[in-house]
Amino acid sequence: MTATRIHLALAGLMGLAGVALLAAAAHVTGTANVQTAGQMLLFHASVVFGATVARKSGFLHDGLARIALSAIIFGAALFAADLSRRGFAGEALFPRAAPIGGWFMLGGWLGLAVAAVVTKRG
Repeated sequence: MTATRIHLALAGLMGLAGVALLAAAAHVTGTANVQTAGQMLLFHASVVFGATVARKSGFLHDGLARIALSAIIFGAALFAADLSRRGFAGEALFPRAAPIGGWFMLGGWLGLAVAAVVTKRG
């Protein structure tokens, strides 16, 4: 399976989980943590879809964009998992999980910016 298919499949799963968490926040838990987790997954799922298309079209440096997208996926998943656990169970996934996930997302966004600047196309 190619990096493109992996990233697109994970983005689809992120979107699915994001919708489920937003529904749970509205109908089950009512916690802001669960709502924020769902929003982070949905926002970043859209980014992964769009940036993957941009990478495949040559508008982003291929290698840098792959790394950046992987960082965004990992970071959003870790961040959302920690906030979801806090919302549902009242405890953290592990110490500093959400900030670590946040740093991965930030690094991924920076990586996408660099991938856009250093690509040969456009």
